[in-house]
Amino acid sequence: MKALLLSLVLLPLAALAQAPTIEISGANFRPLPVAVPAPVTQNEGGKKLAPAFDTAFSFDLAASGILQVLDRKGFTADATEGMTAGSINFSRWADVGAEALVKVSLAQDGGVLRGEMRLFNVGTGREDLKVSKDAPADNASLLAHRLADALYRHYTREPSPFLSRITYVRKSGQNRDVVVSDWDGGNAQSLTKGGINILPALSPDGAQVAFTTYRKGQPDLFVQKPGGEARSLVSAGQMVTGAAYSPDGKRLAYAVADGESAQIYVANADGSGAKAVTDTPYGLNTSPAWSPDGKRLAFVSNRGGSPQVYVMNVDGSGVRRLTFQGNYNQTPDWSPRGDLIAFTARDERNAFDLFTVNVETGKVTRLTQDQANNEEPAFSPNGRLIVFTSTRNGGSQLFVMTADGNNQLPLRAEKGALQTPDWAPLAQAE
Repeated sequence: MKALLLSLVLLPLAALAQAPTIEISGANFRPLPVAVPAPVTQNEGGKKLAPAFDTAFSFDLAASGILQVLDRKGFTADATEGMTAGSINFSRWADVGAEALVKVSLAQDGGVLRGEMRLFNVGTGREDLKVSKDAPADNASLLAHRLADALYRHYTREPSPFLSRITYVRKSGQNRDVVVSDWDGGNAQSLTKGGINILPALSPDGAQVAFTTYRKGQPDLFVQKPGGEARSLVSAGQMVTGAAYSPDGKRLAYAVADGESAQIYVANADGSGAKAVTDTPYGLNTSPAWSPDGKRLAFVSNRGGSPQVYVMNVDGSGVRRLTFQGNYNQTPDWSPRGDLIAFTARDERNAFDLFTVNVETGKVTRLTQDQANNEEPAFSPNGRLIVFTSTRNGGSQLFVMTADGNNQLPLRAEKGALQTPDWAPLAQAE
């Protein structure tokens, strides 16, 4: 498995006052070692909310793929040192291998939790970044995500996934409910309560979720906003599954099963104007996934004898088989960066693992191995991370990893059998 490249690329002369940018590509370097001491609290409210903030903030940085968060147990610096460069003994932080130091101060002001974050270059003793954010006091993790996003943007010059949301299915007995949560599994909210509800898909703005439900007997496609009522979206008289919103949110792709065949359809986002874009009378075409430019679809078809990943234009033309290795490939998800499609494959031991295939070259890269079953990948909005399900700890649990398969960590999601995650951006106030 290739390691994540984190090469420091200096900015042009006009921007020399700014810190270096971390360029994420290839495989030669290591994540940037960073020390993140516990937050400093300015009042009792800040102290009370600090543990929730710290848990979310630390997870964001650890899962980012660009930072190596050092273990606090090894810290030797004076715990009473301040938030300014003049009060910090940087040699103590260098002794534990830190190249960067992140300090956070928290204070509660009525119903608001305020946070100040300062980033220091340990080698130079220079303050590279100072950011202040706030969030409702009952949502300390939101403040954590906002500050972590600011740090991520500072190093990469691109948005983090920390302010996005995911949806997934929680299995409990015979019931399967659709859940929406923060990207890390926190602040989970059930959209459905009882029955069989499967295969959720977030709209690009995160405002609603489309999913297949058996609430009327025949599996139909419904849509629901968090806190709202579910309403019928597509009812075709047969099984409707695999909803996927186009990147602009104006169209919807899904599969309709009829007897021994299943075809891919594309419709308007409200379900109107549906048109079949595949036509294989005795074949299965399922699991559509949009390209980031909205011009193509990846999908699964057994037209060649076994389930494989194919791509085609949105109107059904230009069909091209993409995977040739393995005899059971499924659940494709197209990276927002456009170059890769992640998918699940069953190997020679009948175990399920995750792979990516390069859309242009067909090169396949294995991401997981020898850790039980790993399935159902979904890319983060910036294409840098992948959320997936794994049974490596016994039950089906949500994990996250970098797009090259490194840094695999369990999400902070609730316990239970969790399935079929989907990831889409959701704008948050700065």
